[in-house]
Amino acid sequence: MLVQYDKTELFHHYYERWIGMYKEGAIREVTMQKYRMTQSWLRRLLPTLQVKDLDRMAYQQLLNDYAAYHEKQSTMDFHHQLKASILDAVDEGLIERDPTRKAIIKGRVAKPKKPKYLNQFELHLLLTHLNLGESLNWDWLILLIAKTGMRFSEALAITPKDFDFSHQILSINKTWDYKGQGGFSPTKNPSSVRKIKIDWQTVVQFSELVKGIEDTQPLFVRGKVFNSTVNHVLARHCQALGIPVISIHGLRHTHASLLLFAGVSIASVARRLGHSSMTTTQKTYLHIIQELENQDVDLVMRLLAGLS
Repeated sequence: MLVQYDKTELFHHYYERWIGMYKEGAIREVTMQKYRMTQSWLRRLLPTLQVKDLDRMAYQQLLNDYAAYHEKQSTMDFHHQLKASILDAVDEGLIERDPTRKAIIKGRVAKPKKPKYLNQFELHLLLTHLNLGESLNWDWLILLIAKTGMRFSEALAITPKDFDFSHQILSINKTWDYKGQGGFSPTKNPSSVRKIKIDWQTVVQFSELVKGIEDTQPLFVRGKVFNSTVNHVLARHCQALGIPVISIHGLRHTHASLLLFAGVSIASVARRLGHSSMTTTQKTYLHIIQELENQDVDLVMRLLAGLS
């Protein structure tokens, strides 16, 4: 059924209809929740604004009001989630001109960033401090993520069937819906379906650990799983060792960082992490890439100097 929009409709109602029409069922539920949050902020900040009255001044004021509560990056995300719906409203003749043109993105001063990853020495300390017994526990999950760079939801979905021990390969082809009702879910994107090589020590360890577990049984799921539980376990290890306290997702950053510093190509790191493109990898690890480029300049200069 084709929905007809009215110029006098409240803008937050229009946006609610828009995400229902274009986003519902087309994106992951986690992403959909972000659109719903944007809609709730619209309802709070622009409760009475009609679609036809959304001009550049009104839109900039909306961004300014949102920025009063959020950091600049959050305001940018808010702007991007609104812009597509507003451009559709312009195309439909509900708004005369694009009010998002030349929008200024503001925001609160960002809080000091917590460490996102460990260096090689700190990671070595962490791994030797883990309680790796004969049965699976959260410490084994920490080890597996550190060795593979998997996302938390991907690691939760790993089953014995996903290991090809003879070829040292781990297949990542699903996630575990730990934020919802549980159960297997698709990966973040098609590129996230991948096969990665694992070291021989991990092969030996997990070939013993998975014995007696059904092929399709997730290794680490026993009832409801909370991200905070594993983060707390990881934090206790970090605090005991006096190293930066990172999150479980920080182990993924640690894995990628160590590969890049070791000279592994961006393309290979992107494939191993399951990024949709190398651009994602470059943006995420820009600070490391820039540091490596500085080292490359020194190497080039030494090489050229040696030619004379």
